Amino acid sequence: MTILLTGCAALQSADTAGPTTPSEGTATATATTSPPAGAGAPPSPQALESAYEQVIKEVLPSIVQITTKVGLGSGIVYDTAGHIITNAHVVGEATQMQVTLATGGAGRSARLVRSFPAGDLAVIKVDDPKGLKPARFGDSARLRVGQLVLAMGNPLGLSGSVTDGIVSALGRTVSEPQDPESPGATIANAIQTSAAINPGNSGGALVDLSGQVIGIPTLAATDPNLGGGAAPGIGFAIPSNTATDIAGQIIRQGKVTNTHRAALGIRGSTVVGQDGQPAGVGVISVEPGSGAQKAGIRAGDVIVSINGTQTPTMAALSETLTTLKPGDQVKVGLVRSDGGQATVTATLGELPGD
Repeated sequence: MTILLTGCAALQSADTAGPTTPSEGTATATATTSPPAGAGAPPSPQALESAYEQVIKEVLPSIVQITTKVGLGSGIVYDTAGHIITNAHVVGEATQMQVTLATGGAGRSARLVRSFPAGDLAVIKVDDPKGLKPARFGDSARLRVGQLVLAMGNPLGLSGSVTDGIVSALGRTVSEPQDPESPGATIANAIQTSAAINPGNSGGALVDLSGQVIGIPTLAATDPNLGGGAAPGIGFAIPSNTATDIAGQIIRQGKVTNTHRAALGIRGSTVVGQDGQPAGVGVISVEPGSGAQKAGIRAGDVIVSINGTQTPTMAALSETLTTLKPGDQVKVGLVRSDGGQATVTATLGELPGD
């Protein structure tokens, strides 16, 4: 079965006919309510229900609705200064927006601090931070498959909604479609969850049962066999460790100065072979001084593999690069503009923050 991915926000506003455009938090250890092996019977339904109620009561006041001229999504209060973490595709091209608290009240004016489209993250700041309750962010590196989680946000404009599920898988690398609703980001180490994620959930919180945010719901899977409809129970979230690292850089320095992500140093696009199938990444331009330029990669070349892994599309190339780090040396398989084949060695640089 072929599974595609789609951004889960921003939800288009009802009054617009156009498409939507897509003190610091302290990470603490993620707790679990699941007993260790041999520790006895699992919690009773009443105990589990009580745990859900307590987490929702604690975390939901930290989840906000973000409304721009073209759509809406969700965000998480990061600190008492009024900074809020969300997805880049929630704010899109907007620099001004309205923020509404889950607890109600009039909307508050907010502005964009910085967007990091390559990682689909953004930070906005509310003009009036009075009464904002920062969320607690957990250590996503300590997550385990099978952990119970809750997704909180504003799906379909239904503010303060909560769904539940489990951590289905860890360490996924997923790429968003590149269209007006999405920056086409590639997300490394994504958390796969069965908690329902719908348009408007993007930028909200994936929360464990200790009340800590461990992810930012960002993508939902779609199944072409269902006519492009949602594939039930398959959603993806950006790990909290990634989100807090990027947000911290933006708040402290006004931009992302260390993406921790490898880059080859080319601009390219997917090319199609004679059979009509994706055949590689056509190099449009090469950045001066980049690893690609030093390795002799030129505009007009087609990149077909990295370290033997086939790269038939730009998304596949991006996903492969997320498994590597700046400074790594890689073997790049090429088809030259004259039809000849070559393999060159390139030293990867760092993906720029802007």
